[in-house]
Amino acid sequence: MTKVKVGLRPIVSKLNLPTVLKTAILPGDSKETLFIATQVGEIFLIRDSVIRTFLDIRPRIVKLGASRGGYDERGLLGLAFHPEFYFNGLFYLHYSLAGTQGPGAPPDSFSPNPCDPRTLNLRWINRETQFDHIDTIEEWILPSNGQPQKRRTLLNVKRPFSNHNGVNSLNFSPETGKLVLTTGDGGSGYDPFNLSQNVMEFAGKIIEIDVDKDTFIQDPPIVTRFNELPLPIQETLTVIAKGVRNIPGISFQRVYNQYIKYIGNVGEDLVESIFSFGQYKPIPVTHLVQAFLMKSEADQEGLINFGWRAWEGIFPTPIVRSCSANQTLDEKTIAYYDEAIESSVRRLQPVTSYFHKDSRPDQFGGTALTGVQAYMGDKIPVLTGSVVFTDLARKEETHSPARGVLAYSSIRTDCKLNDYRVIQTDYNFGSQSAYFVSLGTNLDQTTLYLGVYGSMKVTDFNQGTVFEIVP
Repeated sequence: MTKVKVGLRPIVSKLNLPTVLKTAILPGDSKETLFIATQVGEIFLIRDSVIRTFLDIRPRIVKLGASRGGYDERGLLGLAFHPEFYFNGLFYLHYSLAGTQGPGAPPDSFSPNPCDPRTLNLRWINRETQFDHIDTIEEWILPSNGQPQKRRTLLNVKRPFSNHNGVNSLNFSPETGKLVLTTGDGGSGYDPFNLSQNVMEFAGKIIEIDVDKDTFIQDPPIVTRFNELPLPIQETLTVIAKGVRNIPGISFQRVYNQYIKYIGNVGEDLVESIFSFGQYKPIPVTHLVQAFLMKSEADQEGLINFGWRAWEGIFPTPIVRSCSANQTLDEKTIAYYDEAIESSVRRLQPVTSYFHKDSRPDQFGGTALTGVQAYMGDKIPVLTGSVVFTDLARKEETHSPARGVLAYSSIRTDCKLNDYRVIQTDYNFGSQSAYFVSLGTNLDQTTLYLGVYGSMKVTDFNQGTVFEIVP
């Protein structure tokens, strides 16, 4: 792969955490408008270099940053525009609902112990009271010459912990026309309840929602499993994939008459992974529930499995401990050996991976994958047809300000694991930290947008900038 250097052109600054960057054509308009959703609940639009508020749902968002020193993974996490938005004005939101804060599901801090089977077989019990918050998926409408209004709630999902809720979690599939919801594994660490592999759980899945089916249920029940849903809602849902830890969105790339789907799965301790798949066989939730009620195994042929919690990308999931005799070395123990064997053949292999420690020249030690986008433009020819991704911050030995990373890779013709290249940027962030928190694109994937924040705390306001990535 070729070395690439790009520019970063600031579009807007002094934003709160910019979590979702997308474009859409407003009803009655003729060109695309950039929309920026922030984690705290604001959605802005930019037209002709002028920024204005499109929607502010901050009062609807759970109180953020009250614990963990201001760090938080809840908030406004997903924004998607209906394929017919220009005509029907419909768009969709995913956010953590105000007034739903619970005590969390024990254990909040978890590490599996292969010598103690009890730690490998934990169950999420007392779900009525032991949870952190509720995530809601809603349909909104932009009336002609009016303000956005909520139309209905599609789903209310209870989450056991505060983290791993997904981000850029709503996207419409150009293949099926359905809304795609990506959910994290429920949080904590190491997926203590193994929710991601259980096909009856909402957590750790990629789910398609047929929003064109009117369920006539305005206030769906609050659930954690598919079998707790009323039948009309079950009939709108299909499951594409399981084994998700945490996903920063899904990107669709058209190649001739089919679409390649790109997914990034955030790692635990060692590795960040990007996957791709073309063909898949979604499973109707009604089939999963029917098999569950009959106490039989649902046919999962064609269901994509990213392997978590048994696999962290290309590795069997390890527990990492520091070596007391040598601080530069780590001890790595397989956390879920039996699970890794069971899923070794069925899981999908990554397209590319990058590591939290990497001493190779021109590579970097990553922290967390924050964006994955296919690029089909010709302004940066080297990147055309590639998948571009962002990492939150490069791991540095020095105490210099944090710097995010932009990189790219592609699918090999032999389908084997490919390496990646760091994309050099020419922007001078000065002494300010620069965490790369989101990556977005326009409708035809010819322009890339980068969201940067100056802090890891959601409570540090007005430190965000959105850039256009330029040659």
